[in-house]
Amino acid sequence: MLNKIMYVTVYVTDQDRALEFYTEGLGLEKRLDFPGPDGRFLTVGVPDSPVQIILWSHAAAAGQPGEAGAPGPLVLESDDLRKDFEIMRRRGVVFEESEPEDYPFGVRIEAVDPDGNRVSLRQPRKP
Repeated sequence: MLNKIMYVTVYVTDQDRALEFYTEGLGLEKRLDFPGPDGRFLTVGVPDSPVQIILWSHAAAAGQPGEAGAPGPLVLESDDLRKDFEIMRRRGVVFEESEPEDYPFGVRIEAVDPDGNRVSLRQPRKP
């Protein structure tokens, strides 16, 4: 039986630029970086989470998410999204909205990586 999510993939046109965005902008940590038979295998992840995000080199527009409003291919959770938003904004992260928005399920905002991939940032509603 399947028992965990190991990797998710985000397609990027420049792995070094993507690595900078996901580590220095969003604050994820670099996990793996080595040449593989099909190309550079580069991953990042949320500290203390076993799931890794593959930053896979691919042609422009490959794997691009749908229209605005749809969740991005990657959804990351925060304990304090408004605080994290301010930190990321100061680091130069681009967002679709001017600030996080309240929703019935909590708080949300969409970041945009250098390739136009939307990264959904969420804070669940506190009981």
